[in-house]
Amino acid sequence: MSSTDLALPALGYGAANVGNLFRELNDDEAWAVLEAAWDAGIRYFDTAPHYGLGLSERRLGAFLQTKPRDEFVLSTKVGRLLRPNPAHAPGGLDTANDFHVPDDQQRVWDFSEAGIRASIAESQERLGLDRIDLLYLHDPERHDLDLALAEAFPALEAVRADGIVRAIGVGSMVSEALARSVLEADLDLIMVAGRYTLLEQPAAAEVLPACAARGTGVVAASVFNSGLLAQSEPRRDGRYEYGQLPEELWQRLVRIAAVCAAHDVPLPAAAIQFPLRAPEVRSVVVGGSRPAQLRQNAEYAALDIPDALWAELAAEGLIPA
Repeated sequence: MSSTDLALPALGYGAANVGNLFRELNDDEAWAVLEAAWDAGIRYFDTAPHYGLGLSERRLGAFLQTKPRDEFVLSTKVGRLLRPNPAHAPGGLDTANDFHVPDDQQRVWDFSEAGIRASIAESQERLGLDRIDLLYLHDPERHDLDLALAEAFPALEAVRADGIVRAIGVGSMVSEALARSVLEADLDLIMVAGRYTLLEQPAAAEVLPACAARGTGVVAASVFNSGLLAQSEPRRDGRYEYGQLPEELWQRLVRIAAVCAAHDVPLPAAAIQFPLRAPEVRSVVVGGSRPAQLRQNAEYAALDIPDALWAELAAEGLIPA
């Protein structure tokens, strides 16, 4: 059972956007986003080699090198190594993975202990920092969850025992993979992406109870459900994960937005604060590609939300009672 003493701030920044997720940022624009996050009081930063084929780690590391190391918490991920892409052609971009960066590298799955240790060393080199606090295995079910349980998680436990990182975990948007990982590995924290949000809470069925039983903390990510909860007046044509928003979820979203409006609470503020009401959730990680978004999200995180809002949402069956 996990017993990490790593404390996470309630609000973190997920640095996929500074890896050119969905649109290109130049170095100055990316720096301005990170500076806005820092100035807003954010002290937990999450990245991954996957984000922009290392660009997110390089940019985030360059920024954090200017800050006192003991004043922030840093997490990155393992499971995919970056290696030269033999199919790269001049001008080729990684847009198939939604990143606007040259596709001169490719992601290679590697759950072996040698691969995990190589990934950590390569991430540290890109980051230019002396240590990583928290390490997640990234989307293991997309490769082989059984192999992850047999090889990758024991490797993570070994690097934690060696003092290379303080805490280990898994990041995924698949509840079944998260629950099984919690129950079958010795994890400190898990990152639940989009599975415990104001709009839908499939992780409440098995993942949170497993975490409670094992003493495993939760970081909630993708709490805006692909942007659906990022504005107080939802749009019917909003994207839901990789496709169109199902009618049932749209109707649920409309009802949630109406309750928030009745209590004069911005929908995004409720979306950020909702996961933290669960005792297992230690932190909420939000993204953002513009400084104003980071400042606004920090304000939403600090907004005083009346208990009556949560009570009405629960009474309407829109969130767990």
